[in-house]
Amino acid sequence: MTHPRPDFYEQGIDLFNEGRFFECHEAWEEIWKRSDGDVKLFYQGLIQAAVAILHAQRGNLEGARSLYDKASAKLDRVPHEHMGLAVGELRIELRQFIEIATRAAAGALPNPPRLRRIPRSSDQS
Repeated sequence: MTHPRPDFYEQGIDLFNEGRFFECHEAWEEIWKRSDGDVKLFYQGLIQAAVAILHAQRGNLEGARSLYDKASAKLDRVPHEHMGLAVGELRIELRQFIEIATRAAAGALPNPPRLRRIPRSSDQS
């Protein structure tokens, strides 16, 4: 009996939206390792965004800022809508989250950003 290959990209989106940032990093890493070029950088940006949020939640604000900067460098190059996601919205929400998190008192973190799916037919890539 064969098992269908998991869709690590979609699984990662679901895990991200559930607030399971370590697990979504693990799912996306599976496809990142097998990718190249711009798509590899896109996956790496998503992974770094997830880990930035995780660092902020764990109180590692320096690590959160560092990973946010790395994620932004990659995601800023991506169209507003890309691979079924509203990446432009993620960029805005992630920036706001990190700015608030790095200024907030311990335990006063805002809700983390979520990934909004868009119909694939409207992708610009």
